[in-house]
Amino acid sequence: MESSREPQGKRPKLEPTDALLDEPASQPPMVAGAKIPRLCPYLDTINRQYLDFDFEKLCSVSLTRINVYACLVCGKYFQGRGTNTHAYTHSVAEGHHVYLNLHTLKFYCLPDNYEIIDSSLDDIKYVLNPTFTADHIKHLDSSTKLSRAIDGSLYTPGIVGLNNIKANDYCNVVLQALSHVAPLRNYFLREANYSKVRRPPGDSSFLLVQRFGELMRKLWNPRNFKAHVSPHEMLQAVVLWSKKRFQFTQQGDPIDFLSWFLNALHKALNGTKKHESSIIYKSFLGSMKIFSRKIPPIDMDEKQKKSLLLTSDYQEVETESNFLYLTCDLPPPPLFIDAFKENIIPQVNLYQLLAKFNGQSEKEYKTYKENFMKRFEITRLPPYLILYIKRFTKNTFFVEKNPTIVNFPVKNVDFGEFLTPEVKAQHQHTIYDLTANIVHDGEPSKGTYRVHILQKSTGQWYEMQDLHVTDILPQMITLTEAYIQIYELRTS
Repeated sequence: MESSREPQGKRPKLEPTDALLDEPASQPPMVAGAKIPRLCPYLDTINRQYLDFDFEKLCSVSLTRINVYACLVCGKYFQGRGTNTHAYTHSVAEGHHVYLNLHTLKFYCLPDNYEIIDSSLDDIKYVLNPTFTADHIKHLDSSTKLSRAIDGSLYTPGIVGLNNIKANDYCNVVLQALSHVAPLRNYFLREANYSKVRRPPGDSSFLLVQRFGELMRKLWNPRNFKAHVSPHEMLQAVVLWSKKRFQFTQQGDPIDFLSWFLNALHKALNGTKKHESSIIYKSFLGSMKIFSRKIPPIDMDEKQKKSLLLTSDYQEVETESNFLYLTCDLPPPPLFIDAFKENIIPQVNLYQLLAKFNGQSEKEYKTYKENFMKRFEITRLPPYLILYIKRFTKNTFFVEKNPTIVNFPVKNVDFGEFLTPEVKAQHQHTIYDLTANIVHDGEPSKGTYRVHILQKSTGQWYEMQDLHVTDILPQMITLTEAYIQIYELRTS
């Protein structure tokens, strides 16, 4: 009996300082023979329903981001593994023994402090960090396979709700719409595509790219524990890098957010003014010519107007400009409505709005000092075209909303009709199909946003409003007050 106890007494003694400090996760655990796979008797205490890795990875007690572990029994985050750390204290006080290091993706048993190596935990690791192979990505738009969440509910990867923290539905609809732009999605699903992008020292705007990549992988995760995702970390990066211009505690405008977000991503990916310099410009950047000429003041007599029009200041000026989206102007709504009010809902055809870009139609633009006539001629169509239907106008006192319904086809929108013959000859394809449609409901200041998304594999349309996801008929989409639309160029 004595001899069998003796080796235990000869174990290397731990220094007191070693026990207090949390050793780097890359080192082997502190028990002898730790490199041998260890099974853990506490694996049945793991509660996958409590696990949520969508929130900021910081200790729930000390709020530090360094060396954070998730308790797999209650789902809370704590720091460290050493004897005076919050995770260790939690394990002793609550009897919760299984922890995951959120950075190294290694599992540990506390307070015994040994690494658990067990393939049954791989599903938890995948939820924290979903990965996609090139072959998987290639079949995303043709797969009709449903996934099952922990609670038994079925969901389609990519068609999942986004949590509304307080008033971030204006961000959610944009993120949902962008997650269905195939080249953008495919690029961000593979971390290897952007992990080698070099940014100047001290510049951390690249965090925005990483957060968007993480959100994209979670939205398309086929093995998620729940059928929705929280964009918490993504939005925190947005608040930080927009210098609090966009918040998730107060309503904002999706077109402002979309414009800022695309430009911020382009910049963080080292994009330049060239068309092919980033995945953002490759997907959305188009070009147009803008012709503008000054208008003489109205109160001038005809003779003065004629002499002014001959000067160089009043000649038409042509400029080249790139665009990430096209702004469509709605005709003003009727001033008088009938006794029933509901009877008059002004309507306009999408093609009437797009006539603005045919190079012929002129529109007056006023500044505080001068008036200009401008016309626009598209010279290059992008693979994905974003249309912004301008519904809100600000006057001196308040913001007004134009309720005009835009009649648009869901398929076969031919932009070739608005191109000059020379420009059209340069484009092999000019027909677009709708992939996402963002809608505003309600009052200008208090309204809410929802988005319609096309699932390509089944051809089914879905309506998403935060956590609510329902299927919808394409005929119903055209009756809504469309605000932002994304069209995809048909190349086959």
